[in-house]
Amino acid sequence: MLSKRILTMQDLSCVGQCSLTVALPVLSAMGVEACVLPTAVLSNHTMFEKWSCLDLTEEVRKIMKIWKENSFKFDAFYLGYLGSAPLMDIARECFKDFSADGAKVIIDPAFGDNGKLYPAFDGQYVEEMKKLIKSADIILPNLTEACYLCGADYKENASVEYTEEVIKKLSAHTDAVIVLTGAERNGEIGEIIYSDGKFSYVWDKKLPVRFHGTGDIFAAAFTAEYLDTGSLDKACAVAGRLVAESIKATEPEHRYGVNFEYALRRGTYRQSK
Repeated sequence: MLSKRILTMQDLSCVGQCSLTVALPVLSAMGVEACVLPTAVLSNHTMFEKWSCLDLTEEVRKIMKIWKENSFKFDAFYLGYLGSAPLMDIARECFKDFSADGAKVIIDPAFGDNGKLYPAFDGQYVEEMKKLIKSADIILPNLTEACYLCGADYKENASVEYTEEVIKKLSAHTDAVIVLTGAERNGEIGEIIYSDGKFSYVWDKKLPVRFHGTGDIFAAAFTAEYLDTGSLDKACAVAGRLVAESIKATEPEHRYGVNFEYALRRGTYRQSK
């Protein structure tokens, strides 16, 4: 039986557990054939003091030309950290030229957190992302990204009720299912799902530490599980457990990311509670 063939489009950090170095092993371990379109090569992830970055936009265009000649098609697209506005136009070309019948588009906007944009981004990038999410079937923003995408005010320690208001406002900008990640309530963390005008929720205990790259692990695991089961709730629950188990297996001062390799090997993240 053939596995789903997914194209993931995001950067590659040569050192550090994030982006493609997370997406490839997670997708593969969860039974998805992972194909890549790297948008940039970084020496290491940007939580370290110094890094280098090579933009691959022109090479991406060459890759896509050959793909068209080979008539490649993909069952789904998972987009993470793109890095530049021109790559969003390229992403739309990918959707048009390389979609198999019924192909799903899943986008993690990946441009900000804690009420602020990441250093590489500006308002123009956000405006272009607003256009791109119109092409999505599912988007995975955190609260910061959702606020920027719909023009809402970001609030620290936002209530579930306020977060739902932001989600409804964002839904006016896209027909995609919205899975808001990193929502919090009463010592719990989880996802608020907005689909067909209705909310659903997936919660788990919040752990008292934060690590770089956990959003990438969640998005990759969510994508694989959703393609397998078609269940938004189950995809969130499985992805959330993988993140939690990865965090628990990681030393607090570890700067590279989290020990998702150990969590994948154990395999318990796919077991229902």
